[in-house]
Amino acid sequence: MRVLVLVAPGQGAQTPGFLTPWLDLPGVEDRLRDWSAAIDLDLVHYGTKADADEIRDTSVAQPLLVASALVSAGQLFTSSEDFARLVGAAAGHSVGELAAAALTGVLSERAAMELVRKRGLAMAEAAAITETGMSALLGGEPDVVLPHLEKLGLTPANVNGAGQIVAAGTAEQLAALEADKPEGTRRVVALKVAGAFHTHHMAPAVSVLQDAVAQVEAADPHTRYVSNKDGHVVASGREVVERLVGQVANPVRWDLCMETFKELGATAIIEVAPGGTLVGLAKRALPGVRTLALKTPDDLEAARALIAEHAGAAGSTAE
Repeated sequence: MRVLVLVAPGQGAQTPGFLTPWLDLPGVEDRLRDWSAAIDLDLVHYGTKADADEIRDTSVAQPLLVASALVSAGQLFTSSEDFARLVGAAAGHSVGELAAAALTGVLSERAAMELVRKRGLAMAEAAAITETGMSALLGGEPDVVLPHLEKLGLTPANVNGAGQIVAAGTAEQLAALEADKPEGTRRVVALKVAGAFHTHHMAPAVSVLQDAVAQVEAADPHTRYVSNKDGHVVASGREVVERLVGQVANPVRWDLCMETFKELGATAIIEVAPGGTLVGLAKRALPGVRTLALKTPDDLEAARALIAEHAGAAGSTAE
């Protein structure tokens, strides 16, 4: 049995001009301009002309990433029925969960874009209270790294598997980490984000999102939805939305998501645009699983071939 998993990247995956080649495809610019009007943010400008500092802004980066995930996935699947027939499971890393929620039918695309705009603004506001950030630790064993982070007052905000843990906290705490790396850690790399996401520093954003989702319509996912909270497959649309809210201030357990992909029998993983980060983790953690990152439309032909080869194995949430 072959099982295709579709994943959407999180904040930090964006680069200046990354949406430019996608605008050449029929209908993409119109969709982006419709969403731009709905959320009062010029996605076309920020995705094509803005510099790295502008798109590092949380309130800009998050809507850009969800929009990119949706337009690139839209080139591979013609409808929700098509998606459900071909994809075995879907997940997103951090803000990518909102894209996964839309792709699996929990939220409409418009609702996902409106919610991610509110999420980005709320998290940017929370991040402005204290100077905070995030750094990736490459290498090192969790039983050594995690106690070291605790000693420094840092939170393991992303436990990504494949030898990568992302620490989050104040600028001073991250500077202390740079000066005092855990034993076995090869490098500490500052991430292109503007706050300590998935930590207690984001608590103010949780209450904002709780209010924002109160009136949101949520359908049960038509395709297995794998949650960042614990790697579990969530079959209730309302529970997916509740998890999206709480996840803002809680660690991302991508390692557990990848364990679930393995348990589901994943044979191929496609990461929608701007792909690369999650495929890199999968290559190290899931040997033997075929991977493909959608970076530009030039990757679509190979993605369609991979879908044809690996798709259609029990994509619905029915067990």
